[in-house]
Amino acid sequence: MAESAIISRHLRALWACPGTELAVVGWPATRRERLFASWHYWWQAHLIDCAVDAVNRTPTPARRARLAELVRSHRMRNLTGWTNKYYDDMAWLAIALERAERIQGVTAARGALTALEKKLYNAWRPEIGGGIPWRERSDYYNAPANGPAAIALCRLGRHARAQEMSDWIDDTLREENTGLILDGIHLPSGEIERPTFTYCQGVVLGLEAELAMHTDEPRHLERVHRLLGAVEEHMTSGGVIAGGGGGDGGLFNGILTRYLAVVALMLPGEGRTQENDRRTAAALVLASAAAAWGNRLDIESEPLFGVDWTKRARLPGGASGAGHFTQGGSVTASEVPERDLSVQLSGWMLMEAAYQVSAAGF
Repeated sequence: MAESAIISRHLRALWACPGTELAVVGWPATRRERLFASWHYWWQAHLIDCAVDAVNRTPTPARRARLAELVRSHRMRNLTGWTNKYYDDMAWLAIALERAERIQGVTAARGALTALEKKLYNAWRPEIGGGIPWRERSDYYNAPANGPAAIALCRLGRHARAQEMSDWIDDTLREENTGLILDGIHLPSGEIERPTFTYCQGVVLGLEAELAMHTDEPRHLERVHRLLGAVEEHMTSGGVIAGGGGGDGGLFNGILTRYLAVVALMLPGEGRTQENDRRTAAALVLASAAAAWGNRLDIESEPLFGVDWTKRARLPGGASGAGHFTQGGSVTASEVPERDLSVQLSGWMLMEAAYQVSAAGF
């Protein structure tokens, strides 16, 4: 039902071209959104990732065709190729396309992955101690770029670089008092931006779990255990993950649930600590899914998820109050954040994560 809601409310042919599908970024949509003048590269990357989840869950010709159309349309709308100037954007797309190619054989992803891998790998800056910037020619090196880039590189076989990146994040951005991952650091000045966002925790949990599978280094298991406890203590209420707002923030809690599911399903180790960590990760996903579902609105028999999964969702009054790009490159929340594609994608992502952990017997 979460999948169906996105399809019916958001998916449209790109510029009326046959064989294309892309998501309008608000519902109800403004004229600018319907024309794909606003399209938000990294939101669409997560749409592709959710489409991979759906075809894995229940393979059908329609789902396979939709996945291929979303990939094709992403390239068309980006105009200049697969890449852009934002390393976090490219990392999210690389993650989605790697899964689409590896699991579902989407051939259009192969050339894209070559270009994206080169960009992400070459962005590493050893001359200032490591890290990749969030954008070309920026002095800001943050977890939302380094975390997903490292996951993508790990899945593309670049395990050594992924491990370097995980060590850099842990050395540079882990807050001692809470154990949470801070947003980022300006280099070479060393000025740290101290907000803690749910998606920063999610990508680090996913990265460390995957590195634990690919290496014999115990520090990755230890980091998962420590960070999972910090998330449970500081970023949940009654076992439900905190919301991140609308706009770009609408994706934050959904991303955390995706990588909590990775921990639940993939974290290696037969010890009691690892077993408890897997169960804790699964429990956070399932409690969040129950809350989000219980607080949804049903609009024409399809769910509209809330921006905060612990509170009743609100119905957008129309296309007015749409979010917009800031000078810094982020997207603000709509006046009623539930109209944002990001918020609804988080709901879908959460339901797919809950399906995966429940199907595994949690």
